[in-house]
Amino acid sequence: MVLRVLVPFVLVVFNLGLIVGQTAAPGSACSVHSNTSCEICLKNVSCLWCNSDQKCIDYPVRTILPPRSLCELPSARWGVCWVDFQALIIAMSMILGALLLAVLICCCCCCRKKKVRGPDKTEEKIIRQNEQRKIRQEERKVEMRVRHDEIRNKYGLTKENPYSKFENN
Repeated sequence: MVLRVLVPFVLVVFNLGLIVGQTAAPGSACSVHSNTSCEICLKNVSCLWCNSDQKCIDYPVRTILPPRSLCELPSARWGVCWVDFQALIIAMSMILGALLLAVLICCCCCCRKKKVRGPDKTEEKIIRQNEQRKIRQEERKVEMRVRHDEIRNKYGLTKENPYSKFENN
């Protein structure tokens, strides 16, 4: 189903450059060019050359691919003589697959880069250790202040007025 929709688009894109230079003779029937050559038949863009029968027939526009009863795919030529439909379908599907894969990879890479990444385990461990060090350092500071205050009280050096011992004399 997808192939039937995709193939005409691919055929048009692939042969667009080749067809632009070709002109269709108004009112000329393709069957007139049977038993001649592929090049003569394909000068008219509405013609299909069947290589096995050496027939030039009108391209079946209602069906995307020519039916087997009309011409086998490996023998069918349209647009240029050196490319048959089967090779064209295989080549275009490979190119389309490669393009889709490239677009998919690009999208995945872009989405991955835009995704905000949180800190990994080592960064989290370092952050936790730093916080624990700060907490321990604050506890030590409080302990040192308490010990210094006890020593000051013991020797009468209170913080309220440091010059009080000199005023008593």
